[in-house]
Amino acid sequence: MTLAGPATPASTDTDPSQLLPCPAMHIQVDDLSGPEVIELLAEHLRNMYEWSPPESVHALDLAGLKVPEVTFWTIWENGVLMGCGALKEIDPLHGEVKSMRTPSARRGKGAGRLMLEHILKVARQRGYRLLSLETGSQPGFEPARKLYERFGFEYCGPFGGYTADPNSAFMQLHLPVEGDLER
Repeated sequence: MTLAGPATPASTDTDPSQLLPCPAMHIQVDDLSGPEVIELLAEHLRNMYEWSPPESVHALDLAGLKVPEVTFWTIWENGVLMGCGALKEIDPLHGEVKSMRTPSARRGKGAGRLMLEHILKVARQRGYRLLSLETGSQPGFEPARKLYERFGFEYCGPFGGYTADPNSAFMQLHLPVEGDLER
C-alpha cells in the first residue's frame, strides 16, 4: 500500500483521522527475514528488557511474530525502514496490536501513526469489534500510550492470557461495525 499526500505533523491536539499521510511512505506485509527488520525487532526487545522486568515483557520475538494468527507489517520511506507493527487475532471479533516500533533514530516522522491507522483499517476489514493492546506503564512508554490515547484507546484491565501487572498498561478500542449508528 503506497500512501501519498502532503505531510502533516502529528499533534496531541489533532484528531488523527484528520491528518494526511506522509509522502513516500508505504506499508507492506513482511516475512521478517530482512536484516533491517531483524535489527529493529532486536532493538525493540532490548528496550523492553531495559525498561521492564523480564516477567513483564510481552513483546513477541521473531518466532512469535511468524505464527498464523499474526500479520506483521513494515513501513518504509525511500528504501529506509521507518517502523513495524502487527495484528494478532485473539478470536474472530477481537484483535491485539503487537510490536509497534519505530527505530530510535527515526521517531517523530509519523510512521507510528500511519502504522496504527493501517492496523485499525485491517482490524475493521476483518470485522473485529474490539482491538486491545498491552504496553508498558513506565515513563519510556509514555509516547506510545499518548499515541494510542489520541486514536481513542481507553485503559482497561488485562485481556486474553494477560494478568494484572503494575508494569503493564492495558488499552482497548471498540470498533463499530459498518452501519452501526452513533447514539
